[in-house]
Amino acid sequence: MRILEKKLNLLKGELRNRKARIMIMGLGSVGNYLLDYLLSAQDEKIDVCVAGRNGKKMLSDVNIVRVASLIRGQNRTRVSIIDNVDLNDVGTVADAIGAYRPDIIVNSSRACPGLKYGSISWNRIRAYGIWAPLSMKYTKNIMEAYVRAESDAVVITTSYPDAVIPWLKSGGKAYPDFGSGNINHLIPRIKFAAADRAGIEDYWNIDVTMAASHFHDVVVSREGQTEGVEMLADIRYRGQKMNVEMDEVIRACNIQMPADAKRNMMNASSNFEIISAVLRAVCRGEKTKLHCPGVSGEIGGYPVVIDGTGEQARAYICEDYFGLDSMRGKNRQSIYLDGIEDVRNGTLYYTDELLAGVKKAFDVELMKSVSLDNVEDACDFLIRKVIEPQI
Repeated sequence: MRILEKKLNLLKGELRNRKARIMIMGLGSVGNYLLDYLLSAQDEKIDVCVAGRNGKKMLSDVNIVRVASLIRGQNRTRVSIIDNVDLNDVGTVADAIGAYRPDIIVNSSRACPGLKYGSISWNRIRAYGIWAPLSMKYTKNIMEAYVRAESDAVVITTSYPDAVIPWLKSGGKAYPDFGSGNINHLIPRIKFAAADRAGIEDYWNIDVTMAASHFHDVVVSREGQTEGVEMLADIRYRGQKMNVEMDEVIRACNIQMPADAKRNMMNASSNFEIISAVLRAVCRGEKTKLHCPGVSGEIGGYPVVIDGTGEQARAYICEDYFGLDSMRGKNRQSIYLDGIEDVRNGTLYYTDELLAGVKKAFDVELMKSVSLDNVEDACDFLIRKVIEPQI
């Protein structure tokens, strides 16, 4: 993770003398929740910029968050807006990054705003990997703009980072440093479930370390089962390993949640957690363990440590409980069930099982592979042949 560590240490030097600048790309539900959380942090040492196409809508959204946060006595953060930023146009994105010079960029955009892809696919095909090209579309453009603007910002993406980040890295392209959500959403569920089983009141003192991809976030959260894949998870309370039956914990993770945009509170919280960990490391010399998909260009989700306690800030995948090879293997198992066979040399390969499932469910012949050069064509195909006929 040398590239990320270089960025962290540049940031450590920069923020001795100025505020941190955070840019949110796309102000949909994730972006709005994240903006609210950032303003609620009562932090005078950060500025936030939101960038998108519709200036009038962004201004309206920003104003209500600013006012509501100040009613609560929390808002200490200046917010600016850059409009006319079209994520289909790399040039406008590069101009926005160049004008604001952010320290942290959060990609919270979606190729099909407001549409939960799983509402189309899950009941017919138990695999989200089919939608990977739609997740890549704007992430690829933002990273191209990032290079064009000669940015050194830490980049976080919210859109299927389990596969998108390694896909970019495998093609020799610039790639986000962190993915948010997915595996991260399982950690609180496991803490609640383990605490209930052990009669523990202070569940926040339970520590969970695990590795799994997006598929297991979904199947464990929705169904309380693992599709026959044994989970790679370590659960401790105040430093001591807990004696809990993992199957019971997994079953108890199936807790009722909304299926609409309110779910994005979790993804926004994941973004907030990463931003906080980065700033605590470089500004206060703190150390944090969190769980992120796609970190360091790895397929799936991993525990990662951001450590600012030494003279130089460090970032690394945590191997205190599981070796990297075992975590990679478990993630390969997990993401295969999500329909991703492999990501290599800038090309994503779907599983044969996914191809058969798409044919049966939608009477569509899905391509076996998608290269970075063909992402736009794959997106158009998925929208025309799969999404539009369903909605």
